[in-house]
Amino acid sequence: MENPFVFVVDDEPGIALLCSRLLTRAGYKVATETDPRKAIEYLKENRINLLLVDIRMPEVDGFEVIQHAQRLQPDAAVLIMTGHGTVETAIRALRQGVDGLLLKPFSQGNELIEAVKLALADSQTKRDAARTQALRPLFSVTEALLSETRREPLLDLIVNAICGHMQCAQAGCYQQNLETKDFSILAARGFTSSQTHLDLISHAAESSTPILVNANGPGDLTLKAHLSALGLGAVILAPIVRPNLRLVLYAARTTDEPPFRESDLEMFQILARQSIAALENARLYAEQLDYVRKVEESQKALLQAEKMAAAGRLSASIAHEVNNPLQAVQNCLHLAGREDLPEEKRKEYFDLARTELERLMLTVRRMLDFYRPGTSSLEKVDLAEMLQYIITLMSKQLNEARINVKVDLPPNLTTIMAVSSQIQQVFINLILNAADAMPEGGELRITARSSSTGVELLFQDSGKGIPEEKQTNIFEPFFSTKDGGTGLGLTVSYNIIIAHGGVLELLPERGPGACFRIFIPAGGKQ
Repeated sequence: MENPFVFVVDDEPGIALLCSRLLTRAGYKVATETDPRKAIEYLKENRINLLLVDIRMPEVDGFEVIQHAQRLQPDAAVLIMTGHGTVETAIRALRQGVDGLLLKPFSQGNELIEAVKLALADSQTKRDAARTQALRPLFSVTEALLSETRREPLLDLIVNAICGHMQCAQAGCYQQNLETKDFSILAARGFTSSQTHLDLISHAAESSTPILVNANGPGDLTLKAHLSALGLGAVILAPIVRPNLRLVLYAARTTDEPPFRESDLEMFQILARQSIAALENARLYAEQLDYVRKVEESQKALLQAEKMAAAGRLSASIAHEVNNPLQAVQNCLHLAGREDLPEEKRKEYFDLARTELERLMLTVRRMLDFYRPGTSSLEKVDLAEMLQYIITLMSKQLNEARINVKVDLPPNLTTIMAVSSQIQQVFINLILNAADAMPEGGELRITARSSSTGVELLFQDSGKGIPEEKQTNIFEPFFSTKDGGTGLGLTVSYNIIIAHGGVLELLPERGPGACFRIFIPAGGKQ
């Protein structure tokens, strides 16, 4: 503490003057008063570090001055001096929380200086001990504040923490509208906000540091007038300024409660910092949650969009699959309707029409299976059966593109747990990409092998491959190596496999074409 301020109160002018000279010479700031009543008024308007007071004075004794000082400035140290020291005086001084006792007359000047030093040190020790004791519960409060990520419950938690740790009847949190500059209350306990409260908050918002005001102590006269109008005895206000946030935390005690001390101000500052950290944490959590929700919605939309795009690419092939049996059915029905046709021949044409209709229904059912969103729950999937189904579905298109598909699968390929429709989409995307990479025709080899943890599949085409400078970007959205490509197929496929806990990667060393490796764990993961 630099240059502590000592206030000397003694009805003997000579003693007061002597104390002033000795203390000033020792580097202290000093003020003196010989009238105890004037000394009490002085304490109301001026902040001190130590009160040096005589016990025996006319009209008002030293203990009464001490009582007023502890109410007005509870953090000030108190040192009493008396020429009539008794055991009763010492006991009373201890009960009243006095930090030291000095007997008059002083044998030498340094006796006074040492007594002042000890009183200040003792007072500081008491405050430090009280602060340490008060800080211990803050750890649990901090944990509670930072673990709550919902804004409304967090605000209630903050005002309750203020009331509990500041031992005050009233607490509140106000927020300023950045456009209108008006304040509105977010949470309160123990009071109903009024215009006078808002005036008090607005006045405090102009300060950049927390404010402590006791009605009967030194402080801003305007704030003290607001306290008087609200019937309050003390208030602490902590303005909080952030780039997009203006808050004022409020704690108040009624006239029946003791005034706030400097240690209370320190406690309130800590609570304010923890509160704003918790509010910022809740805001960031809400933003992150909203971002994740938007990403999930985008991924779902992306998944469906690519699925529809892939379905469009299948349309030409499926159109042939639908048109051929329809023409056959039409011809059979036309021939069966001839009156000169024998009954046996007519039955043969009807059987042929029924067979073609069943083939048509199967094709349509496969189309619906692909277009339908399907379930997102895990189910047992036979990858060999799925690949055969997809190749059969795409056979017309692959034949027209002169793509020869060779499938090399072990007889007992491990059954996996997966979302069937999503894995099917990955296979279709890879087969279509391979076909696009071989515009003049070629060979697509699909091999698989089982392991103790899952299934590995390789899709190897005989195309030109992917240029080295583009290989690191192929799984990025909207990146395509072919004209007219959406740039979404591999991105969607990658996300599907990753969501299953697997791996989708390009094996650049497996030339001359492109080779994609898929690993899907047997147990499945969502």
